[in-house]
Amino acid sequence: MSKIAIFLANGFEEIEGLTVVDICRRCGLTIDMVSITEDRQVMGSHKIPVTADMTLSQVDFTQYDCLVLPGGGLGTKNLEACEPLMQQVDAFYAAGKYIAAICAAPSIFGHRGILQGKRACSYPCFEDHLEGAAVTAGPVEIDGNVITSRGMGTSIPFGLAIAGVFCGQNKADACAHSIVFQP
Repeated sequence: MSKIAIFLANGFEEIEGLTVVDICRRCGLTIDMVSITEDRQVMGSHKIPVTADMTLSQVDFTQYDCLVLPGGGLGTKNLEACEPLMQQVDAFYAAGKYIAAICAAPSIFGHRGILQGKRACSYPCFEDHLEGAAVTAGPVEIDGNVITSRGMGTSIPFGLAIAGVFCGQNKADACAHSIVFQP
């Protein structure tokens, strides 16, 4: 059974993070919410407190198949400043494991050289940070083991894309139908 970790930093975009968690759990996937600090409570960009399942120091990265980074301007800066997490993002990418980011967070992949020659998308004012990518305006791009998405309005397609990778497109489509998602 695949395991996914989504990393929450103060200032993260609540809908982008929690939509992915909700959809993955609806599809029967294990997804853990991880605070990048030693405090399990994380404050979202719109002052909504969220209690993570665990903290970064409690994560055994060998147990996970995908790392997810939600956006939010401040949240993205805080994620990128977390060196232990950035080392894992690089290691997952190098090992061919999935990494996913939405909104401002794909800029992290661009800064780390991960998007060279890949299709990618992000929040419009962050597209210049997708260094080396073939930037698209699609709601979600999956290129190899990298999944990117554009923002709060594409949170459902982003969550469904992640679910589709790990539990199959039929199950993701059934979830989309059950939540009355109409692309």
